[in-house]
Order: sequence, then structure tokens, then C-alpha cells
Amino acid sequence: MFLDLVNLQVQYPDRPHPSVDAVNLRLQAGEVGVLIGPSGCGKTTLLRAVAGLEPVTAGDIRLAGHLVSNANTRVPPESRRVGMVFQDYALFPHLTVQDNVRFGLHRQTRSDQQRRVAEVLDLVGLAASSQRYPHELSGGQQQRVALARALAPAPQLLLLDEPFSNLDVELRERLALEVRAILKQANTTALFVTHDQMEAFAIGDVIGVMSEGRLHQWDDAYTLYHRPATRFVADFIGHGVFTPATLREVNNQIVVSTPVGELTDVAECPLPCAFASGACDVLLRADDIVHDDDAPVKAEIMRKSFRGSEFLYTLRLKTGETVMAHVPSHHDHTVGEWIGIRAQVDHVVTFSRSCPVNPNELCRMPCAAHSASTAQTT
Repeated sequence: MFLDLVNLQVQYPDRPHPSVDAVNLRLQAGEVGVLIGPSGCGKTTLLRAVAGLEPVTAGDIRLAGHLVSNANTRVPPESRRVGMVFQDYALFPHLTVQDNVRFGLHRQTRSDQQRRVAEVLDLVGLAASSQRYPHELSGGQQQRVALARALAPAPQLLLLDEPFSNLDVELRERLALEVRAILKQANTTALFVTHDQMEAFAIGDVIGVMSEGRLHQWDDAYTLYHRPATRFVADFIGHGVFTPATLREVNNQIVVSTPVGELTDVAECPLPCAFASGACDVLLRADDIVHDDDAPVKAEIMRKSFRGSEFLYTLRLKTGETVMAHVPSHHDHTVGEWIGIRAQVDHVVTFSRSCPVNPNELCRMPCAAHSASTAQTT
């Protein structure tokens, strides 16, 4: 295990609650990990603790098997071989691209410096811009210079703190894919902080969702989306709503009754006995709801958001519940219009109705694990 955080806690003396609270995560060598969550959730504080810039009040941080931080130990940042890329690039305006990249290589010979600078500039696609100055480059090129400078000393871990936040949306998504390719080519282990889900999905092998200092789930993007571990993750990732539902068993098959119809043939659904009277909440995402004029269930369009190839409709059912739907953009209906909808759900995500309202409380769905344990006893 390359990066290992065990029950990590960071608490400032002037604050009543920890900024990072009992976080456990592991990152394999060569993996790119991403931390996402709302502003103030603790992701940057965690990153700074890994870098050695913040003291740890409890728990351990290990790099390549070596303890670098706990309540009694704090290896200095300069001794951790950790590189950092910041959102403001932090380039020296009076230095050329190659001199900016060379800045962290002062302990090497001149020839070794030249060789390494040429290697990393070629890696980030800026070999032809080595003699230019930062103000002569685009925002995306400046960020790649910052990345090259961080990679030049061959750090054992690279930390990136919202490096694309100053760029426009289209450039951010493209650059995220480019940076992932660069990190993979360099076989660099990296931990990346962002609040943008699309960035996280584009760059991360494994993604952690944080809220109020706690890590709710550390998983790949597919699992976060289809098997969220907590209500907060389910609500934070993607577009969707929770709607009341009832589970019952009919002819050895689980049937989920929802306001948009009954769901059958669903994977990894808990048995009705998992919930009192089978009553639960089901997460219905926008891609679970299909526009179908012939469907018996009708919904009123409350809001619509044009997204090029599709609309994101917010819909209200006659029973008062709200759902969301992705609809092809050639189905251009007006706000206030009633349209037919039906559910097309492959993964049923359920939560107990007795879950705490506080989304920071871990309230896990009894899905795959419950089904497996039930199967073993029958």
C-alpha cells in the first residue's frame, strides 16, 4: 500500500469539531485518487496533512510503508518527497518555462537538470514552449507547466489541490483527461482534490466523497453512482431524488412499489424484511426515468434545463412527489405541460426511512451484503 491513512483526525484548537474526522483510505502505487465534496468539507485540510503542512491530532499517515505523521510524529514536508500543484499555478513570471520547471532541481548537475526538464516538458506536450514566459501561455498550458515542475523532482506522491478551478468548464474536462494520461505515463501516484464530479470521474481511479470532515465512501466512480453507501453520497453524486417505496415478495420475486410504478427484475435488492413493513426510500436518478407518452403515469414539468443533446426535466407527479428525467432535446416540452413517464431501473438503491436527517450520519443500504447473507441461510 503506497498511501495509507488510518483513523486520521485533524482538529484546530479554535474549532469545536475536527476538520478531518476518523478518515481511513488507501491508495495503491500508480493510482490516482480523488477527494470530492462541498466547500469546507475537509478535503484540502486532508491534502495538507498528507503533505506535512498541517499537524495530525490522531491517527496515522504512512507513505510507502513509512510513518510520516501521527500525534507524536511529523516528518517535515521537504523530507516526504511529495509534490504539490496548486490552483493558482504559482509560476515565476520572470522565468521561462524551462527555468520554472528547473527550479526544484537545484541539487542536480546542470546536465542532469537539462535532461530532466526536457523529459517532463515532452511528457506534458510543451517541449516547443520551453523558452516562452508564463504570460505568453494559455491557462491550460500554464497548468501543465505547473504539473511539469511538480513532476520534475520525481516525487513519490503528487498532490493536486483544485488545479483546474480557474479554467473554463470545457478546458477543465479536457485537461483532466490529459493530466490523467500524463500521470499514468509517468506512473505517478497522485491524490487530487476537486468539487467537480465530472473532473473526479475523468481523472480518478478511486474517488472519495467527503462531508463535514468525514469520508463517506472511497470507491470507483461506477460504484459511487450505482451503489452509494450513504444518503449523502446518493444525493451528492448525480441527479436524483428519494421517493417513498414499499418492498414485497411475490412468487419469490421482489417487487418495489414506487409512485412511478412497480419495479421488478432488479439486481441486489434487499428483502422486504430488511425494513419495517417493507417501507423504505428509493433513490430514483434522472436516468432511471424515461419519457413515454403512452405510459399511464403522468407528470408536470416544473423546470427544464437545456444541455445540448438532452433536457434535464424536474417533474411533479399527481401524488405530489418530485422526480427528475433526462430527455432527448428534440422532446422540447414547455414548463407546465404534462408528459408520460415510466421507470427503467437496473439498480435499486434503498435506504431506511428511519435514517437520520443529518446526511453526515452513516446509514448504509442493506443491499448486496444482506442478499448474500440471506442466500447463505436458505
